[in-house]
Amino acid sequence: MSNESTPNAGRESHKQMPHEGHDTQHAPDAKPVATGLAVTTLVIVLLVFAALAAFGILSRIHHTNVLAKSTQELAAPVVIALAPKQGAATDTFSLPGNVTAYTDSPIYARTSGYLTKWYHDIGSHVRKGELLAEIATPELDQQLAQAEADLGTAEANAKNAKAQAQRYQGLVSTNAVSQQDTENFTNQASATASSVKSAQANVERLKQLQSFEKIYAPFDGVVTARSIDIGQLIDTGAAHELFHMQSLNTLRVYANVPQMYSANLKRGTKIEISFPERPGQTYQGTLVRTANAIDPTSRTLLVEIDVDNRKGELLPGSLAQVHFKAPSVQTFVVPVSAIIFRREGTQVGVLGADNTAHVVPVTIGEDDGRTVQVVSGLKAGDLVIQDPPDSLIEGEKVNPQHPSSGQQNAQHGQGGKD
Repeated sequence: MSNESTPNAGRESHKQMPHEGHDTQHAPDAKPVATGLAVTTLVIVLLVFAALAAFGILSRIHHTNVLAKSTQELAAPVVIALAPKQGAATDTFSLPGNVTAYTDSPIYARTSGYLTKWYHDIGSHVRKGELLAEIATPELDQQLAQAEADLGTAEANAKNAKAQAQRYQGLVSTNAVSQQDTENFTNQASATASSVKSAQANVERLKQLQSFEKIYAPFDGVVTARSIDIGQLIDTGAAHELFHMQSLNTLRVYANVPQMYSANLKRGTKIEISFPERPGQTYQGTLVRTANAIDPTSRTLLVEIDVDNRKGELLPGSLAQVHFKAPSVQTFVVPVSAIIFRREGTQVGVLGADNTAHVVPVTIGEDDGRTVQVVSGLKAGDLVIQDPPDSLIEGEKVNPQHPSSGQQNAQHGQGGKD
């Protein structure tokens, strides 16, 4: 039994040895394969996470940009921009003018006292030098009497001093009097003569003040205000106006002409003027002078036009329409609601190619209450913003809308904002 089992055991042992030897030879190759697989898996995982992170970041950036763009689009005011209607070519334009009197003067008192009489009320036509009122000045009258008495005393002293000086000058040649006494009396005569001149000047000053007791008209004109009455205390100076006078035979009309028309203004040019209270009537004036300088604030030239008013039909202080002639220009008609009135002047909003608003200055011609004639500032192809918001500024982004033809006609025909 033992012999049989031994060979078998040996054979089994011999058979098992190669397996053990085989296992021993292939075991070292398993670790590198597992390590490489782990590294590859880790790289793939990292790449996946990196791709997800990049996708998330790019997605956030995209959403942020979309949100910013949407916010800007929503923040931009919605406007309607239409091409203005072309008006008829015109060679005249009208501007408002301020009518003033040729001479306008307040009248004040030059002396203090009480008003005793006044002779002319508002609306009175008076001539130059005509008496308007009288002031009683009893204190001034007494001061004049005292000054005249002082003048008499000074003249008597001067006469006596002169006689004494002449007497001593005759005696000094015979040595009857001293030279010193002669010089003293001569100097005294000169001093008293100067005192006489001083007293005379004081008397004349008081007489001038006394002459101001009577108030006279300084020029031909009309009394437009009377602010005094009998018994009222009158003070010297400009603290209280007595009368107000205006010369109305010729009126001055002042207008501000835009810079672009300033080169066409010539002195002596006849210009037509109309007044709203006299529809259908026109008056002819003459351009007599200009300021010869452009106002840097309004870019306009101040001109003066004189109008004959000897008939007394026109009133100072009124508003006139001055009709100037100019080279023929193309005009545009826009709704009144499109006009922007600001400190910089009259403007309109124009839509730019990149949906930006441009605020441009314009010159207005005729105005019928619903539409306005733009004489300068617009050109063909401009899109005028209708009903511009008050906050509209130069270069602001806007959201333009394109209305239908019916809405366009309504926009052009509307008279203003509701």
